[in-house]
Amino acid sequence: MFSSHGVLFVVFAVLSLSLVVCEEDVVVSRNILILVENVWIKETHSQFLKSLTDRGYVTTVSTADDPNLSLTKYGEYNYGHLVILAPSASEFGGKLNVREIVDFLDYGGNVVAVANSEVGEAIRELGSECGIEFDEENTHVIDHHNYDVNDDGTHTNIVVSPENLINSSVITGDANRHPFLYRGVGISSDPNNPLLINVLHASRTSYSYNLLKKMTDYPNVVGTNTQLIVALQARNNARALFIGSLDFLSDKFFATSVESTLTGEK
Repeated sequence: MFSSHGVLFVVFAVLSLSLVVCEEDVVVSRNILILVENVWIKETHSQFLKSLTDRGYVTTVSTADDPNLSLTKYGEYNYGHLVILAPSASEFGGKLNVREIVDFLDYGGNVVAVANSEVGEAIRELGSECGIEFDEENTHVIDHHNYDVNDDGTHTNIVVSPENLINSSVITGDANRHPFLYRGVGISSDPNNPLLINVLHASRTSYSYNLLKKMTDYPNVVGTNTQLIVALQARNNARALFIGSLDFLSDKFFATSVESTLTGEK
């Protein structure tokens, strides 16, 4: 069984912090702008999107290249949160850019950015601004020991033990007993940055590499240093969450029964 509960709790922990404290602006703090790679994301990730509205958030879904994109209107923020489900975006449409998103964080807004193995320049730059780095384009997290029984032979559908999840009920909720299914890019975080929180990491047998290349160089991220989810808790209490797998939040992964070929863990 795949632990969708644990995944969603982490996301909601990020979004639960209101953008503003003024009573008159409480409505704004419930508004989420969701940027999608394409219109099909609304179908492939419908459960995740529905979970946001079920929690009382008011969502606006736009494609990442929408020419009318803006976080503000008349100089005021329209949203308390930004969720980016557009991993390969090289840039955003309208008035939105990485600098604007960083300013949004500085103001107190919360951001969830989701990547995959085709990391676009926009997401990569945003990560860098927050102290994390996604591995090179077209790389995958690979684990020849901990992969799902339904893996296609590339060992990129990795099974992540719940023991690899940070031990913090504030971030992850109640104890999680089910493994995670992950397919995506590896993340490295600065161990000297006290604002970064490594939420979920891969196993010691994992590494990140391009499947189409012969391995001639040492991988950029290896073992438990391969981060899968990293959070930033800014000094102003704004939060940013980086997830290296778009599939991680998909309906398909939520519905998948997970079983490790090595341990039989379900």
